[in-house]
Amino acid sequence: MSIIKTENLCKDFGELKVLKNCSLEVEQGEVVCIIGPSGAGKSTFLRSLNRLEKITSGKIWIDDVLIDDREHGVNRVTKTHKEIAALLLDMGMVFQRFNLFPHLTVLENVMLAPVEVKGMEKEEARKIARELIAKVGLAAKEDVYPAKLSGGQQQRVAIARALAMQPKIMLFDEPTSALDPELVGEVLQVMKDLAKEGMTMLVVTHEMGFAKEVADRVVFMYQGSILEEAAPEKLFSSPENERTRMFLQSVLNT
Repeated sequence: MSIIKTENLCKDFGELKVLKNCSLEVEQGEVVCIIGPSGAGKSTFLRSLNRLEKITSGKIWIDDVLIDDREHGVNRVTKTHKEIAALLLDMGMVFQRFNLFPHLTVLENVMLAPVEVKGMEKEEARKIARELIAKVGLAAKEDVYPAKLSGGQQQRVAIARALAMQPKIMLFDEPTSALDPELVGEVLQVMKDLAKEGMTMLVVTHEMGFAKEVADRVVFMYQGSILEEAAPEKLFSSPENERTRMFLQSVLNT
């Protein structure tokens, strides 16, 4: 069963068409990497799934429930805002920038959403937060403030924070692009571990090695359209689309 499905997703910013009829299905437990040049619409596609961007037209299903059915910007879905908000809690998201609260410790950052959004008891939230902070290799840093952490450590806290909401799906929007090269590996390792555990992941990335190693499927986007999708061994070795071929030649030969 598809846990994410989009049909003919379009997003316009005025005259600019950022997404053009993007249709994609992601199965439960699948890792899908989205690659392509800057400006291809990758991040906008990802942000459309959890309504950080409002689509112009198209349909979105999450966990087999239709949450968006738009034409000319008008949503024809009759579900209440509360029902849709509950479904969206099933998606955790990690951004390029870590967006941690600077006045809160690592532990407080990870605990915050389960308590404030889910109404979880503080003791339970603290227990879950500690487990997740240990999982991302930062047990010794739980009382530290973000300013005292490296970029890689901050991004690992951001992943723990997203996991604290116990999502079914994790969305990653270029999670390593703001990091110094030597810090990229520690974040990718956390993501690899999540994939091994069966987490459904949709990852916008420039890390071709990660896509090759971890993805079940790789999607290539160009100028707002999904041009090609295939298993990584197929897409990287013998892409069918000329644009895919040109892009891979440019990024793999640099």
